[in-house]
Amino acid sequence: MPDPARGVGSRCISLYAWTIPAMTMAGTDSVPPDMHYQEAGLIAGARNGASSCVRILGFIVLLGLCGRADAQAKAPLGVFDSQTDAGTVLHAGSAKWDAAHDIYTVTGSGENIWANADAFHYVWKRMSGDISLAADIAIQTAGGNPHRKAVLMIRQSLDADSVYADAALHGSGLTSLQYRDTKGAETHEIQSSLSGPARLRIEKRGDTVYLFVAAGAGDSFIPAGASIKVPLTGEFYVGIGVCAHDKDAMVTAQFSHVELKTPEPMTGEPVLISTLETVPIDSTDRHVTYVSASHFEAPNWTRDGTALIFNRNGHLERLPVTVEVHPVATGAPQMINTGAQDRCNNDHGLSPDGQWLAISDSSQPDHQSSIYFVPIGGGTPRRITSASPSYWHGWSPDGKTLAFTGQRNGDFDIYTIPAAGGEETRLTTAKGLDDGPDYSPDGQYIYFNSERTGHMQIWRMHPDGSGQEQVVRDETNDWFPHISPDGKQMAFLAYGSGVEGHPPNKDVELRLLSLSDGKIRVLAKLLGGQGTINVPSWSPDSQKVAFVSYELLPADEAELHSGAP
Repeated sequence: MPDPARGVGSRCISLYAWTIPAMTMAGTDSVPPDMHYQEAGLIAGARNGASSCVRILGFIVLLGLCGRADAQAKAPLGVFDSQTDAGTVLHAGSAKWDAAHDIYTVTGSGENIWANADAFHYVWKRMSGDISLAADIAIQTAGGNPHRKAVLMIRQSLDADSVYADAALHGSGLTSLQYRDTKGAETHEIQSSLSGPARLRIEKRGDTVYLFVAAGAGDSFIPAGASIKVPLTGEFYVGIGVCAHDKDAMVTAQFSHVELKTPEPMTGEPVLISTLETVPIDSTDRHVTYVSASHFEAPNWTRDGTALIFNRNGHLERLPVTVEVHPVATGAPQMINTGAQDRCNNDHGLSPDGQWLAISDSSQPDHQSSIYFVPIGGGTPRRITSASPSYWHGWSPDGKTLAFTGQRNGDFDIYTIPAAGGEETRLTTAKGLDDGPDYSPDGQYIYFNSERTGHMQIWRMHPDGSGQEQVVRDETNDWFPHISPDGKQMAFLAYGSGVEGHPPNKDVELRLLSLSDGKIRVLAKLLGGQGTINVPSWSPDSQKVAFVSYELLPADEAELHSGAP
């Protein structure tokens, strides 16, 4: 795409090339519409007797037209430098700035800001480094496509398929952090749990872009729980935009109280933001269900799909949610009574019939994790394992056996134990750490992760420990395999090749393996690791995966309630 900053000059040069020859043709007021200006020039060149007055008149007309073009392109745009239609747009957009009230009115067409190419009207400024752009946004055009949108955008270039990230407010109220992290790649999004906020902010710190929202015009910003790494390098474009989500329509939006600045550098200890997300395996459009300025981990879905259970501050909590593609919290999390066991960790899960919770807790005098049962609604726990440390990970489909990781004589291996209690059975003996066992829904296999090959990979074996075989072979360190209830897919977590163990707050990928053909694809990229999917987190219908992502923000930008009940 030509640089819009050069657009006026290009138009004037073309106009000059057409106007002068055309108006020097004796006895001719204009060039026929189908005549190219070079042809007109040749004709004019043959008519050397043309009046110089006509030449002067043509030049005056040229100056007038160029002056109007210059005036339109150089009209004041507040904190921004210029405007353009990005991508293929059938109807030219426009923007104007009301300096008295500091309001930007932007009108745009365009088919969408999505997939692998965008079309919209963009008002922009070139910048570099860390930036923060905030505005009150109101879409003025009623009706039309519910996904018409007004955006705050950071964009590497003005190419239609450019790398970008934006804070998008849709006509339906849907608010999301959209991004394309590779030129020409598909767009993805993280949807906010807040619909129709009055004010949005997009912030770039280093390679990470964050979304902040404010419900009302006078409310403070809070983290939306949506963030993603996007490689925006050198100089890039920062601005506001409008897309009609309909190539034949026009949509107008107003942006007020616009603030464009460089954020203050982070000083002191960052504040941890935990976000409970869900992602459909078909669309990979992530949705924020719950966000808190506290540390929580490891979601389990209840068997009826109406709640998610996670651990925080040594306790388990239950968050009620809707049963839909993008679950919405219908209330605040409520603590589950686990009696004296108040040091629960992130290894917990439900029985096949949904009536019991297995918890791993270290409240006993040796402060080593042991496995307990507690009723799903809470109650007095019953201890299952006598040896410790023991960390629950899986429950056999018939409900009779538990699979867990145990450290015995300094080695971490996979064990099973009857759900009623009794003797434990060691299943793995290979050198190195074996962890994360989970049953396949048909009960034929236990999947687990093992570092016996030199780095952590996904393996499986029969429930008696026989037939141990490697399932995934790649360069990443892979953890916590979980098979979908329908037995078709395996979700797991991938760390970089240089990461040891499963530490928190690392760049990781949530991946999906098709068990029918062995193909692997990425469901989500996030800051996470420990606590993200330690335990089974599939929805009962096998259509979604729940997980926890994290953000590390400056204290003055993390003003969320801790959320702890």
